[in-house]
Amino acid sequence: MKTDFSIHFHLINSKINNKGLAPIYLRLTVNNKRIEYSITRRIEPKFWNKKSQKVMGTNRDAVEINNHIDNLKHKLNKIHQRLIDEDQFISAKSMMNILKGGGKKIRFILEMFKEHNEKTDLLAGKDISVSTAKRYWTCYDHVRRFIEKEYRLEDYKLKDIDYRFITKFEFFLKTTRKCNHNSSLKYINNLKKIIRIALANQWMDKDPFYNYKVKFEVVEREFLTAEEIEILYTKELHFDRLKVVRDMFVFSCYTGLAYSDVEKLSKSDITIGIDGKQWINIKRTKTNTRSSIPLLPIAKEILSRYAYDPKVIKSERLIPVFSNQKSNAYLKEIAMLCGITKPLTTHLARHTFATTVTLTNGVPIETVSKMLGHKSLRTTQQYAKIVDRKVSDDMKVLEEKLKIQSKNQKKKS
Repeated sequence: MKTDFSIHFHLINSKINNKGLAPIYLRLTVNNKRIEYSITRRIEPKFWNKKSQKVMGTNRDAVEINNHIDNLKHKLNKIHQRLIDEDQFISAKSMMNILKGGGKKIRFILEMFKEHNEKTDLLAGKDISVSTAKRYWTCYDHVRRFIEKEYRLEDYKLKDIDYRFITKFEFFLKTTRKCNHNSSLKYINNLKKIIRIALANQWMDKDPFYNYKVKFEVVEREFLTAEEIEILYTKELHFDRLKVVRDMFVFSCYTGLAYSDVEKLSKSDITIGIDGKQWINIKRTKTNTRSSIPLLPIAKEILSRYAYDPKVIKSERLIPVFSNQKSNAYLKEIAMLCGITKPLTTHLARHTFATTVTLTNGVPIETVSKMLGHKSLRTTQQYAKIVDRKVSDDMKVLEEKLKIQSKNQKKKS
């Protein structure tokens, strides 16, 4: 079957990015019907030779792009000849489908990551926390910048992602993006989830995370002592915004709820437990696990304080809550007023519940884990280590006191 067939490469100057780079497009025409697609390469327009349809120059980028253009031409010519030899129907679309993978859609990491994040956004504040949804977008941006810097591409094929890609990405996060070790690993775990979805859908043949093993560094978690909680709770504050944030913080200290869980807490989350007393029963926003917490007297006292608050009644919540950002800013003010040097944040309250309020007072670690809604006891054991360390420090102080007492007794005798 005779066909008119042509291949043409050109720039789309209307799509120049903020770095002044224009995308290169392939136009495939068969029997006057054309199809265009980006070859995922960009250059400065001044280096493009329209006549030869190549990049001018001999630098690494120019050579790589020109080789890619030659490779595409060669593949399309082979596809065209094969279809003629097999007496197959020839169209621009059928040829392009074969070029892209034998009729199968070629999947790209950023394209898939974006689809995932858009779906995640719809669940933010419901099945997952808003902060988790935001973190996926931050990770998406890190991956995008990495691909652009390391491979000079707009996107990267899923099937080409390998162990080397992962280790390079980790290095990029720690150097170019200046993320600390644990933050880098959290972003890599975000990427790992996307890869898991791709593997489940058979868009990838091999798991690039196979043999990739790293450990999170143990971080000392700050928490308030019983004395600091008392200072904070009894401090006279003169601004309503500070009073509200202080109450929210102390409420978290005595319930172990994260900010995202306090924010959505409603009357339906308060139930009567097997002991006939009030309990909080919620599904944690972050982990989607069930958390059951008996209401302690101070937590009850704080809730009763806002029982008739118009804003609380209107919002159908139990306690007024500012945004996480504002809450943390106000907590800094409160810390200064109370003479507390520890960095007060909404999450420090949760650490305080785990250590000072429960474990230090002899509550079994399994019970604390259940109240915190942890999926694994290992997560809760971090707090047990902190408590053990505090016991050790306290015993050292006692040891020194006993030594002094012993010396004094010897002097007297």
